[in-house]
Amino acid sequence: MGIKAKKRMMAKNLKKASADISASKKESRDFLPLEGGPARDILKIEDKENKATVLYIGRIPHGFYENEMEGFFKQFGSIKRLRIARNRKTGKSKHFGFIEFESPEVAKVVADCMHNYLMYEHLLQVSLVPPERVHPQLWKGVNRTYKPLDWVQIERRRQDKEKTFEQQQKSVMSVLKRDKKRRKRIEAAGIDYECPEIVGGAHGVPKKIKFDFE
Repeated sequence: MGIKAKKRMMAKNLKKASADISASKKESRDFLPLEGGPARDILKIEDKENKATVLYIGRIPHGFYENEMEGFFKQFGSIKRLRIARNRKTGKSKHFGFIEFESPEVAKVVADCMHNYLMYEHLLQVSLVPPERVHPQLWKGVNRTYKPLDWVQIERRRQDKEKTFEQQQKSVMSVLKRDKKRRKRIEAAGIDYECPEIVGGAHGVPKKIKFDFE
């Protein structure tokens, strides 16, 4: 090998060494994997600020309603509002609801502490609801006091409502059908009993049913 070739080889090696030194300085900020190989950049994870203040609460037991829920959860912090989902017709609880705290830190603590908490043989399901997933109408009517329906009065009005001729015919035919089945059961049981006849009007459909006991 000539002198010129040696000089070119030395220059090439020097250039390679300087490149390795600069690369090692750059890679000093990274970590080398245990298995060897090229260095990798450290994955930078940005810790997003927790801003969720609304909690979903599922599997709410019977009897644990708005007043009881507020009295229980206010031990953690200030409650802004809460709501239990209810049936529109009956007003009964659907066993899930939402609660909003003033502070997101308090909401995070409640979610961590109360998830799978045993209450009246029910495991509460508590989870944070991100702000972007809170429905705009979630708190609609939250301050409205629910008034239970008076089903006795509703049924009384339904029974006292005047029936049409077709409805009366249907009611009479139902009475006659039940009476026929009752007579067959009495005869099948071997009981000697004469049932009172139903006195009716024309065409077998009486305008007013009455029993002839004479």
